[in-house]
Parts: sequence; structure tokens; C-alpha cells
Amino acid sequence: MTVTSQTIVVPQTIAFDAPFSLQNGQTLPRFDLIVETYGTLNENKSNAILICHALSGTHHVAGRHHVSDKHAGWWDNMVGAGKPIDTNRFFVVGVNNLGGCAGSTGPLSLNPETNEPYGADFPVVTVRDWVKSQAMLADYFGIETWAAVVGGSLGGMQALQWTIDFPQRVRHALVIASSPRLSTQNIAFNDVARQAIITDPDFHNGNYARFNTKPRRGLRIARMMGHITYLAEHGLGKKFGRQLKQNQYQYNYDVDFEVESYLRYQGDKFADHFDANTYLLMTKALDYFDPAAEFGNDLQAALKNVQAKFFVASFSSDWRFAPSRSHELVKALIGMRKSVQYIEVESHHGHDAFLMEDAPYINAVRAYMKNIVV
Repeated sequence: MTVTSQTIVVPQTIAFDAPFSLQNGQTLPRFDLIVETYGTLNENKSNAILICHALSGTHHVAGRHHVSDKHAGWWDNMVGAGKPIDTNRFFVVGVNNLGGCAGSTGPLSLNPETNEPYGADFPVVTVRDWVKSQAMLADYFGIETWAAVVGGSLGGMQALQWTIDFPQRVRHALVIASSPRLSTQNIAFNDVARQAIITDPDFHNGNYARFNTKPRRGLRIARMMGHITYLAEHGLGKKFGRQLKQNQYQYNYDVDFEVESYLRYQGDKFADHFDANTYLLMTKALDYFDPAAEFGNDLQAALKNVQAKFFVASFSSDWRFAPSRSHELVKALIGMRKSVQYIEVESHHGHDAFLMEDAPYINAVRAYMKNIVV
């Protein structure tokens, strides 16, 4: 199947009816994963690519869900026919993670033990849990080894965890705008976002659905703050500067500046479609990710058994996942004599650059993917 930006894609829900043990010791009685696939799996199933999403991402990576769909998938500039991850060569799988709110089992799903939505009772999940569930997904498709596991930000963490937990099942890992663990500052940002949600009067200890409401104000603020951290100061200033909304000060606390209007719009849009409990789960998974921790905080030791070849990319203006975080990973890989290619891209897009079309970045991914033998 040739995949373009106008291709209509149909999600699949895949059921796993056996109990699933989580890293925190709890067990899900069963779970669903919702996926989209692009391209065709070859006869020996050697051309499969797994796309892992970031905090607010979904399984909808490319194409459109219907003809009037205003927006293509979140990585449509990267995945499709003739694009860097070329669906004329590869069979691409996009998955919504456990705990998500786009169709995979999460807080919005019915708990089979109570027949009510999980809500706040949905357990905290980790990157390792996601990788374990994705390995089950690979088994479902009969994919013994991924040609590549690819992700940006939180998705890059999953790609890295794959190479550690299932070293023989990944040939290439593309870790983009990511980090082997969060900085203290990033953990702090995440906690402020969670507190905005948790202290919203409509949160009701995470059981807001029972009250037919949602913590919209808290989720809106969390997204506004998060969105600022995804952008570069230079890029934000270049786009908005100190431009006024109405050409004069209003002398009140409504919108004066265009940047305020932009952030409020982004916050409102996000709060309309994303689940607050999922936001809490995803940020905690980010905080907990630290594969070196069980190896005495020695990242090289954590990478000892890795067999995949790595492509690592960072962006000059990304201060949320700064290039120094990628340098840490690259240095550890080199120290363990692993194969790694690294690019640091000059960009004014900040952390969101991994979703953009900076030519050196797009061309580097394209060149790397072309060299993957299927």
C-alpha cells in the first residue's frame, strides 16, 4: 500500500487477554493496544519499523482517518511513500501506549473487574512496561526482529529501552531529541504540571468522570507551561515578539500579547481532547525512566548487551532535552564500542524540532534509513 498524506488509514484494536504484570508489581487482567500500520510486511518479516510516540502522541502517525480530516498524522512528514521512513520499503507500526487515551487500555477504559472506567485506579506504567507490551505486539504480527525502533522525546526513551530489554529483537534504534534520563529541571517541570491538574477542584482525586466533569483548567495550564518548554526562546520571539493582540494595552488580565493568545489556544485545544489521568501517567513514566539506575548509575554498563546500531539526533535550541543529554548517550555507546551515528542540528524550533522539517535533520534520517538492509 502506497501511503501519502491523503491516504485513509484505519486503526486496529488488538486484544491481549492474558494477565499483564507491570514493573510496579500490579497486574492488568487484560489490555488492548490500538495501532495503525503503513506499508506491507515482507515475506520474511524483516522490514518492520516500530514508531514510539511522545507524551501526547498517539498511534496516528501518518495519513488521515477520513477525507475531511484537517490534519494528517503527527509524523506525516517523516513516514510515507518516498519519505525518510519510506513505506514503499518498510512496514511501519504506530502504537498508542498503555495508559493512553486514544484507544489503548488506559484510565478511560472499563476495568473488567468492576465494569467501570479505571480512572484514578489505572496503575502507574513505565517505559519498560510499554516495551514489554510492544514486544507482545511484535509477536502478534509475527515480527521476530524490528528493522528499527524509532522515536522522538519519550519515544526515543522507548527505542533505547528496547535495545536494552530485547537486544536481539532490534537491529537499529533511532533516538531523537531524547535522553537516557530526565534532568532535575525536567522532573520539576513535570511535577508543576501534575500539581496544576491535581489541585484543580474538578480533579476529584482522579475520579472526575464519576462527577461528569474533568479538570480542564489544570490540564490547560499544564499544557501551556509544557508547550513553552517545547519551544525555543529565539523561535518563540521570532514568531510573536512583543506583538499586541489589539495594538494597545488593555490594562486588565485578559490577553494583551499574541503569545498569550497562542498559548491559551493551545491549552484549550489540548484540554478538549486529552485525558488528565493519562497526562499524569505519561509524565511519571518520563520521570522514572533511568535504565542506568539498576547498573549502579553506569550507563555504559546498561548498554553492555546492546546489539542495535544507533542513530542519535539532537537540536541546538532544544533546552528541554538539550544536546548534552544526547552526548551522554553517544559517549556511553562509544565507550562500549557500539555502532552509533550522531547529528546535532542547528534549529530554532526547540524540542519540537523533531516534528519539523529542518532539512539537515530530515536528510540525515533519510540517509540512515536508506542504509538499513531489509
